[in-house]
Amino acid sequence: MPRFEISPENPAGPEASALIRRHLSQMAAQSPEESCHALDSSGLEDPEVQFFLLRHDGKPVAMGALKLLNGGARELKSMHTVSEARGSGAGRAMLEFLLKLSREEEATGIFLETGSTDDFLPSRRLYESFGFKQCAAFGDYTEDPWSVFMHLDLRASA
Repeated sequence: MPRFEISPENPAGPEASALIRRHLSQMAAQSPEESCHALDSSGLEDPEVQFFLLRHDGKPVAMGALKLLNGGARELKSMHTVSEARGSGAGRAMLEFLLKLSREEEATGIFLETGSTDDFLPSRRLYESFGFKQCAAFGDYTEDPWSVFMHLDLRASA
């Protein structure tokens, strides 16, 4: 079983920036610009966002973030695992960490937006395995055929 280390990071740091650029490039290749909702480094530096890197053997291979929403909910942002580490459990470990943190902070629920195409099917299956259910667009999002919106009620799953 791989040993992962997850720590809060500055999104403007060199390792984080490299991973964020890689993520943004992949999202731009998979969705039209108007349907890409991934945050860049400056968006992840918002005080209402907590950003984390997951390392395996000291190398950053995954990232994830939580953005504070109204009503005590959080939005899962910037979940990404480098292609070389997919299938290693890194994405699952990051999601488990972010859900645990959200519960510790007494968040009411977690929302997320992900892609609707087959490229995003592994991500949607991962979220579903944790109990996320599809929902309507939330926050500032609007319905978009390129997007799937999901929610996990943490009060119900506590």
